[in-house]
Amino acid sequence: MVNEKETICAVVVTYNRKELLLECLEALRKQTRSVQGIYLIDNASTDGTPKLLFEKGYIKELPPENLTEPWEKEFEIKNLTDGEIIKLHYVRIHENTGGAGGFHEGAKRAYEKGYDWLWLMDDDAEPKEDALFLLMKYKDFKNVTVICPLIVHKETGKIENNHHKIFTRFMEEKPVVEELNPLKVKGKILKIQANAFVGPLIHRRGISKAGFPMKELFIWGDDTEYTFRLNRSGLLLLVCDAIIFHKDVRNKSHIEVSKIYFFYKNKIIFLKKFAPYNKIADMIVFYKAIKSAVKIMLKKGLFSKWYSPIKGLLAGLMSKVS
Repeated sequence: MVNEKETICAVVVTYNRKELLLECLEALRKQTRSVQGIYLIDNASTDGTPKLLFEKGYIKELPPENLTEPWEKEFEIKNLTDGEIIKLHYVRIHENTGGAGGFHEGAKRAYEKGYDWLWLMDDDAEPKEDALFLLMKYKDFKNVTVICPLIVHKETGKIENNHHKIFTRFMEEKPVVEELNPLKVKGKILKIQANAFVGPLIHRRGISKAGFPMKELFIWGDDTEYTFRLNRSGLLLLVCDAIIFHKDVRNKSHIEVSKIYFFYKNKIIFLKKFAPYNKIADMIVFYKAIKSAVKIMLKKGLFSKWYSPIKGLLAGLMSKVS
């Protein structure tokens, strides 16, 4: 068997999307290069996620109700391709800590268990059967820390704008692939600086230097901050032949209003960490926040949360960054 000496643990974070979660878990169980473990972080889902996992045989015991701290149990499932045993570490969090909190918890626990590689993904991710096998072909690439699959929207078949280069002059994020047919990037290996939490495969040596995702960010931008931080200790590679499907079904207009606070808060924290003296970059973010606030007010009205971008800016400025 190839690459069997190094252990891989998928870290999956879920919140109230139990059907998508099952599809993600099934895809992980069908990998031609099996994972040895799955850390499933349930962010206090209220949609019956534990019950469904129990009914489908993923867990053999339901977590207690009214938790006041995280609850973890280890179970065993099988890879559906070769029958290899996979350890399923189910962690039920007592409160919703956001994607950032979930990935912090999962990465920390999987790292402390001693796994060599951590494969991070949200519950709406579905890796193709050969995705992990193709990623692991580049595990010995010089100075590689993170290996990323190509993120393709499940319904449209389009490459998503979740693989970025960051130009340090103004700390601008630019997608390296945009509106392309996956066939046009076939066989390509690209160096990137940031990636969404949709399938980055991270070696523990990078984690030992960079630490864990910032749980304080809660959502939106936590993946950019963490993968860019990892990039400072090694290369991020995008393997375009390795495909992971994304099935984000959220309403974009709703996301813009409800989470825009975190976008600007986390953007300011990002700049404070990686470009503390870049005043031009700060001014660009300030301008965009004001523009966004005006846009929301004109569209949603005076009594909407039009001030969320400005509030996020202020929260970011007041945050302590380590």
